[in-house]
Amino acid sequence: MSARGPYAKGLAKRGEILDAALELFAQKGYDRTSVREIARQAGLSQAGLLHYFSTKEELFLEVLRRRDDRTTDPQEQAHRHSVDRLIRAVDRNSHEPGLVRLFVAMSAESAEEDSEARGFFAERYRWLLEEITDDIRGHQAAGDITPTLPPEDIASLLVAAADGLQVQWLLDPDNVDMTARLRTLWQALKG
Repeated sequence: MSARGPYAKGLAKRGEILDAALELFAQKGYDRTSVREIARQAGLSQAGLLHYFSTKEELFLEVLRRRDDRTTDPQEQAHRHSVDRLIRAVDRNSHEPGLVRLFVAMSAESAEEDSEARGFFAERYRWLLEEITDDIRGHQAAGDITPTLPPEDIASLLVAAADGLQVQWLLDPDNVDMTARLRTLWQALKG
């Protein structure tokens, strides 16, 4: 049964706010986007927006979570990450330059000690690497990839390549095929 009444309207408005924030953060970056602009784009006053999200930082972190949710394949029931899932996410990202620009900018900003996003990205990378490492162990056990390479190193290299390819693609989208290059790396690692 679907939600109805004020609760459903609140969820819908929250979604509109997140859509507006995602668009503006992707276009202008976090620092150059004001809460007032987001509110205006979502059809609210600044006070109205702050009813849904108490701070710009809270809104931003929810946008990042939503960005990850949007790249999750709805056909996949298990939310475990794997090398194949990483490659599919990179492929989906190649159709959403605004999301890629947001991710690249915000992950770079999260390196600052006082960044609101630091914890989000640290945790995201921790579980992503952990799950891809487990997948690589499975490939090693199946004989698909040499067991002489540490699975943690392979996972780290693949994620680093995916992130770096996003930057290259943003700079030269006509000449960088992120998906093909990541697949090439994976095939090379498999030998």
